[in-house]
Amino acid sequence: MKFNKAIVAMILAIAMIMGLASVAMAEDEPLKIGVIGPFTGGAAIYGLACQYGAQVAADEINALGGMQIQLLCEDDQHDAETSKNAYNKVLEDGAQMIAGTTTTKPCIEVGAIANEERVFMLTPSASSEDVINGKDNVFQVCFTDPNQGKASAQFIAEHQLATKIAIIYNNADPYSTGIYQTFIEKAAELNLEVVNVGTFTDETVDFSVPVSDAKEAGAELVFLPIYYQPASLILAKAKEMDYAPVFFGVDGMDGILTLEGFDTSLAEGVFLLTPFAADADDERTKTFVASYKELTGEVPNQFAADAYDAVYALYTASVNAGIDGTTPYDEACELLIAQFTSPDFSIEGVTGEMTWDVSGAVSKTPKAVVIQNGEYVGFNG
Repeated sequence: MKFNKAIVAMILAIAMIMGLASVAMAEDEPLKIGVIGPFTGGAAIYGLACQYGAQVAADEINALGGMQIQLLCEDDQHDAETSKNAYNKVLEDGAQMIAGTTTTKPCIEVGAIANEERVFMLTPSASSEDVINGKDNVFQVCFTDPNQGKASAQFIAEHQLATKIAIIYNNADPYSTGIYQTFIEKAAELNLEVVNVGTFTDETVDFSVPVSDAKEAGAELVFLPIYYQPASLILAKAKEMDYAPVFFGVDGMDGILTLEGFDTSLAEGVFLLTPFAADADDERTKTFVASYKELTGEVPNQFAADAYDAVYALYTASVNAGIDGTTPYDEACELLIAQFTSPDFSIEGVTGEMTWDVSGAVSKTPKAVVIQNGEYVGFNG
């Protein structure tokens, strides 16, 4: 069969145009990142901070003019079942990877599904080891609970903040329990005297007993590996009992200053172990804080900073791996795992320089802030 040269030339031209169009389409298609967290409900301070922190990062990246970022945000109300629905929704909308979920219980549930379906997850703030255990595709930007417990005990000992310590923790919560367990082990190793341990559950609203017990035991410092809502009630009860020890919290207490109706004077002098201090004077932090304030009118907390770093980490790893807006999520998952576990991969973020190991845990240096005059101030003592 003979082909007309003109027809052949036309076919070749069409093929070339289609090839160029497909390349252009790949370049124009944004990288789609699902952001899942509690944007409503009692834990909304955490989820909204993550959403806004992620948005600041996406806006900065998009302004560079290269591959664009599209955030697909879904509210999970800090509920595991709702979080599964949010996960399915962002995948339906085309998410190729997930910056989330924000809180621990939903992340454990969603991470198990994502592991089966091969969707890469980088949680800004779900810190339990159960989030990453047995899941090669789930990584953390925040410290694991054991690291927070050990680092807190180490910090208290090094800075000689107290000789007698009480602990109040939520024994129904894996986040709080995990930090407590490693704190108590490290405290014994460092010869810190724990004079009282008080517990509560998610339903507790009256903290008279644990606060009174800590006071009667003569505790000079009360360690609170808990979220900011019960912490606010504990601080109020201590004030009512005229009990003024040093209070020392971890990342779950970040956000207490913006809790609606909370008297911030109750938190004066409270310590928080955190990887982020909004008053740091490096250019990266100052730029982030200014952009976040412009977007929200508020000072960013650690959760916002972790989410900001999470988006930059996903973007950088994607660029390194050749992932673009058309890469299927299961293919992207394997490429991202290879990037995050590479000894050559690191991110210099507002929460510090970060590297990851095959477990999914992050390595970076903790810092401490102290609340002074209603603001978080970096501790340099």
